Amino acid sequence: MPQHNDHVPPHDHEEVDASAGYERSDVRVTGIIVFLTALAIFVAVTGILCYGIGKVINAELNKEDGRNSKWTKTVDVRQLGNLPNSPALQTKMAELTQQFPTPRVQTDDGNQDVADLHAREDLLLDYYTRVDGQTGKVRIPIDRAIQLIAQRGLPVATATQAAPLLTGDHKPTVKVPLTTGFARTAFELDLQRVDSTRAEKPKDSK
Repeated sequence: MPQHNDHVPPHDHEEVDASAGYERSDVRVTGIIVFLTALAIFVAVTGILCYGIGKVINAELNKEDGRNSKWTKTVDVRQLGNLPNSPALQTKMAELTQQFPTPRVQTDDGNQDVADLHAREDLLLDYYTRVDGQTGKVRIPIDRAIQLIAQRGLPVATATQAAPLLTGDHKPTVKVPLTTGFARTAFELDLQRVDSTRAEKPKDSK
C-alpha cells in the first residue's frame, strides 16, 4: 500500500556539526536589532497616546470644574513626602486640611464627633445657659423644666375648627413614641464603661 510520504520531496537539511557538544554558530544580530527597534517604537507610540489621552481627559475635567474659587484650592502635597510618623508633619497636614472650606470629610469614623455633639447637648440640657442675642433669657435644665410644667401645666392653645374629612379619610390618632429619640452610641457607652471602671478602682495606699 503506497504511503502519503512517498510523494513529498525530501527537505534539504543543513548539516550540523555536533562534535563540540554546543552550538557553534553566532546569534543573528539583525533579528535582535529589529526586535529592539520595534519594541522601542511600540513603547514610544504607547507613551504618546497615553500622554495625549491624559491631556484630553484633564482638559475636559477642568472645563467642567471651571475656574478656582473660594470652594477650590490647589495644595501641593508632594512637599509632605511619604508622611512618616512625625508630629511636625502631622501638624502640617492638619493645617493644610483646615484650609479647605466646610463641610469637610471626617478624619475618623465619626464616633468622636457624635460624642462631642452629645456632650454639648448635655451642657444645654443639664445646666443653666444664656441664650445668645436675647437679653434676659436663659435656658434652664430639663429636669427643672419638667417640674415647672408639672406644677403650672402646659399652655392651652386656642381651639380651631377642624377641616371636614374627605371621603375615605379618617382622623389620625397620636401614639406615644416607644423611645425618647435619644440613645448613646456604642462608642460613648464604652467610654462611660472605662471611666466608671477607673473610678471604681481603689487608690493604692502610700
